[in-house]
Amino acid sequence: MKKYKIAVVGMGAVGHEMLTILEKSSLPVAEVLPLVRRNEGSKIKFRGEEFTVQLVKEGIFKGVDIALFSAGEEASRDLSPLAIREGAVVIDNSNAFRMDPDVPLVIPEVNPEAARKHKGLIANPNCSTIQMLVALKPLHDLFKIKRIVVSTYQAVSGTGYQAIEELEKQVEAHVKKEKLAVNVYPHQIAFNMLPHIDSFLENGYSKEEMKMFHETRKIFADPDIQVCPTTVRVPVVSCHSESVNIETEKPLPGFDEIVEILNNAPGVEVMDDIKNNVYPMPAFLQGTDKVYIGRIRKDFTIANGLNLWVVADNLRKGAALNTIQIAELLAEKNWLKGA
Repeated sequence: MKKYKIAVVGMGAVGHEMLTILEKSSLPVAEVLPLVRRNEGSKIKFRGEEFTVQLVKEGIFKGVDIALFSAGEEASRDLSPLAIREGAVVIDNSNAFRMDPDVPLVIPEVNPEAARKHKGLIANPNCSTIQMLVALKPLHDLFKIKRIVVSTYQAVSGTGYQAIEELEKQVEAHVKKEKLAVNVYPHQIAFNMLPHIDSFLENGYSKEEMKMFHETRKIFADPDIQVCPTTVRVPVVSCHSESVNIETEKPLPGFDEIVEILNNAPGVEVMDDIKNNVYPMPAFLQGTDKVYIGRIRKDFTIANGLNLWVVADNLRKGAALNTIQIAELLAEKNWLKGA
């Protein structure tokens, strides 16, 4: 069996999570190559071996089979052409190439066949889009979703280590009745919610919101599906939550059948027992790999409407895990050379 040399570009929160997941993955790994644009020299351990974090430079990707990028949009645009030119297949976690018509945008549980068409580059969707579409794919296949209204409640880990640290320091300062330092976000995040993720556009929506709109259409290969998003940052360390309302073309079945459909879908688990206060909550789902769904109920204001509450670990399924799953898919299907 072939073993693969895997480069991981970017040693932030997602990069480290990639290595953690890759260590336990079924993907046969011959060697990992941790890479950064600056501050090289630190050590990481992988499957009992120690590897040195190196700088990205000309020739570094020679012999690399798959390069997992999580160093931000600028780094992806600058460095992925080098990786592809030197023979690696790039799976990119940034927003750099998601809407490029020549770059597949892939969620393995939703549109795995798209990965086959790559030309050396595959994009990982936005974290909020991933968990929403994993939850909605089985319903879309059966009942044809025509409209989605979604409000997200996104954890600070989506911004990075510095945001987690700022939340913790603000909570500590609040308890001590000290002034709260605000650096990462435009306002304090502790004991607050910010209806503001990424920059605002001329249409009044944020970039994060429009990502969900455009990415949903591309991944579902449906240019007519309507998506109305509101994205909110909340004082939670990990796991994004979403309130999702859908309208379908075909009539929806009852609660029990919907639960069965969702529970039989890959990557999904239903947690819905309101009599016993069972529903997905971010405090208890950190470090998990599935997309969890609860509060399933008909929308009684329209003919074919449904409400869902969706929670997933944004660093894992929303980023690192989805990336590793794409790599596993390429290896399993022998698609590293593309179509």
